[in-house]
Amino acid sequence: MTDTTGTKQTTLNELLDGMPKNWGRWGDDDEIGCLNYLTPQEVLRGVQHVRSGKVFTLGVPIGDPGGDPVWPGRSGATRLMTQDRSHYTSGKLQPLPGGLEYADDYITAFLQGSSQYDALGHTWYGDQIYNGYDAETTTGGMARCGVEKLAERGIVGRGVLIDMARHRGKDALEPAETFGVEDLEAAAEAQGVTIDSHDNLCIRTGWLNVFYEKGADAFYENFVEPGLTFTPELVRWFHEKEIVSLSTDTIANEVTTDPVSGVVLPLHAALMRNLGVLFSEILWFEELAKDCVEDGQWTFLYAGAPLRVVGGTGAPVNPIVVK
Repeated sequence: MTDTTGTKQTTLNELLDGMPKNWGRWGDDDEIGCLNYLTPQEVLRGVQHVRSGKVFTLGVPIGDPGGDPVWPGRSGATRLMTQDRSHYTSGKLQPLPGGLEYADDYITAFLQGSSQYDALGHTWYGDQIYNGYDAETTTGGMARCGVEKLAERGIVGRGVLIDMARHRGKDALEPAETFGVEDLEAAAEAQGVTIDSHDNLCIRTGWLNVFYEKGADAFYENFVEPGLTFTPELVRWFHEKEIVSLSTDTIANEVTTDPVSGVVLPLHAALMRNLGVLFSEILWFEELAKDCVEDGQWTFLYAGAPLRVVGGTGAPVNPIVVK
């Protein structure tokens, strides 16, 4: 494959040739991928890491007056009031019998325009989504591998936070800064924690601090997010570890463009499309990370339930961590 300049481009078929897949592992009708690993025993394993009862929520604000961090080309949520106190004082509305009044509103938003889970059918290549379903099943809505399949089960189990920004002595990683398996394991060792099979892996890069502290212009300038970068070793590590979900404080969970191949978002293909790893993005880890430093506990019960949007390519979520 060549681009308009005649330069040969690497394709996902070429890049991922020989990489592992979980298609058929849980049957031909499977639509939840690595969520199958989270058995009742795995939920109880997560519960064992509840020690103090401290609760943290990981969702970012939706419809923030200062703007919402979203993938370029998407827009943040818009919230509109349909009625409020002014409707009663103007006489346009009357109180309910007995005197009750109420306000009402609604939002318009991209389903992936906030803290959210991707549906397993969200991205694909080669005309097939996760588990080999035809990409035509996405037409007009996700007939297969929609986000409601994840919402029906919920994602509950052991979670572990790896603070890559703090490990590298930074408030936030730089644009296009990458890390891989060795970096994850080195950071985990420095924190005194292990990344175990069937974990929900959370990685803090500090990247959202750029948006909230420096503003949208700085955030989107020459937009290339920091994050995990593709290597065969990384893909095999996720496969062998049987990682359930990957959650980060970036919009895409990986460096935007692979620095070696030039492929955009190859881990969406290698991990989500091929292995069925759940992707949750745009999460807020700042308070949780500070607490983990203070008490030395980097593991916890993780619980995430995306909205049950039928046929959705993704859905908002406000995950809960209990330590």
